[in-house]
Amino acid sequence: MTSERTQVAIIGGGPAGMFLSHVLHRHGIDSIVLERRTKAHVLGRIRAGVLEAGTVDLLRDYDLAERMDREGKPKDGTRIVWQGRPDFFIDVRRWTGRQMMAWGQTYITEDLYAARERDGGAIVDEAGDVALHDVESGNPSVSYTRDGVSHRIACDFVAGCDGFHGVSRQAIPDHMRREFERVYPFGWLGIMVEKPPLKDLIYAYHSDGMAMASQRNPMLSRYYVQAPVTDRIEDWPDERFWDTLLSRFPTEIAGRIESGPSIEKSMAPLRSFVSEPLRYGRLLLAGDAAHIVPPTGAKGLNLAFSDVHYLSRALRTYYEKGASHDIERYSDQALRRIWAAENLSWRLTKMLHVFPDEDPFDQRIRESDYDLLLTSESAQQALAHEYVGLPFED
Repeated sequence: MTSERTQVAIIGGGPAGMFLSHVLHRHGIDSIVLERRTKAHVLGRIRAGVLEAGTVDLLRDYDLAERMDREGKPKDGTRIVWQGRPDFFIDVRRWTGRQMMAWGQTYITEDLYAARERDGGAIVDEAGDVALHDVESGNPSVSYTRDGVSHRIACDFVAGCDGFHGVSRQAIPDHMRREFERVYPFGWLGIMVEKPPLKDLIYAYHSDGMAMASQRNPMLSRYYVQAPVTDRIEDWPDERFWDTLLSRFPTEIAGRIESGPSIEKSMAPLRSFVSEPLRYGRLLLAGDAAHIVPPTGAKGLNLAFSDVHYLSRALRTYYEKGASHDIERYSDQALRRIWAAENLSWRLTKMLHVFPDEDPFDQRIRESDYDLLLTSESAQQALAHEYVGLPFED
C-alpha cells in the first residue's frame, strides 16, 4: 500500500468536489480529489445549468466566469404558462435587482478541471473501493485502489462530495443520521436538440402534465415533459416526444419551437432528499451526497455551490486562525439554505405537475396557488427572492 498526506481529501470529482478543491487551492489549502469514474465520463454528463445570482458571483470571485460571461445567457427570470389562464413571469430583475444565468453544468465542470490541471491539482480518477477511516477521530484517512494498487491518504478532513450513491454519507452511523425523502411518481423525460432555443425559460402546466423549454447555447435546446417514472427511453421515440411537448404548450409558443432529431435523451426520476447532519467528526458532506431536489426550481447545482461556500469558509477559518467554530456550525448553517430550497422546489413541483393520485381538491389548491401569483405583488416578490437565491449567511 502506498501512503501520502493532504489537508483535505475530497471524495467526488463533480462540480462540488472540484469547486471545493479550486477554492481551497486559492487559499493555500492542499487537497486530493478522488473520482471513481474517468474524466471523460464526468465531463460527458449532460446536466442543467440555471445559476442563481449568488452562484454567478462565486464563479466570478474565483476566476471561473470568463467563458460564462462570454457565452452564457443572463436571465431576468422564468416564464410560466398555464392552460386556460394568463402567463406569469417570475421577474427576479424587477423584484431583486439581480439576474440569473443560463449556463450548463457541463461547461462549469470543464472549466473547473482546466483550472485544477493548470494549477497542478491532485485529481485521481478511476479510484475504486474508496473507504473512509477514523473520521470521528482527529486522524482520518481514505483508502482506495487504482490499477490493482492499494493507496491510503492521511488527512485532516474528508469532504464527501460523491453524490447520492456515494460512500461518504454511509460513513455516518445509522443512529447518527436522519434521512428525509419524498419520491415522486413521475420523472422528467428530456431531450437535447441542435436547434435555437426559445428566448425565455418556460414551464408549462397542462392537465396532461408539465412541460419545460430550456437552453444550453444559441444552437442547443433542452426540452422536458413529465412522464410516468416507469416509462423507458424506448417508449418515447422523437415523434411521440415532440407531439407531447407541443400539445402542452399554448399554440403561440408551440409554433416557435423548432423540433428536430434528438442528440441526447434521458429520463430523470424526481425526488426530494436531505440527510442530516452534514458533519460527523472530521467528515463534512456537500452537494448531492447530502441532498437532492427535484429540478423544478433549478436548485441542485446552486445548493452544491452554496455548501462549498460555507464549507470552504469553515476550513479557511480552521487553517488560517486555528478556530473550529465555523466547522462546528457548518451543518446547521448549510441546512437552513438547503431546506429553503427544498421548500421552494416542492411547492413548484406541486403546482406545475399532475399527480396520479390527486383529486379535485388538489386541483383547486393548485389553481389557487397560481391565481395568488397572478394577483399578489407580495407573493410575486417573495417567489422572486427565493428563485434568484437567498443571500449567504455571514
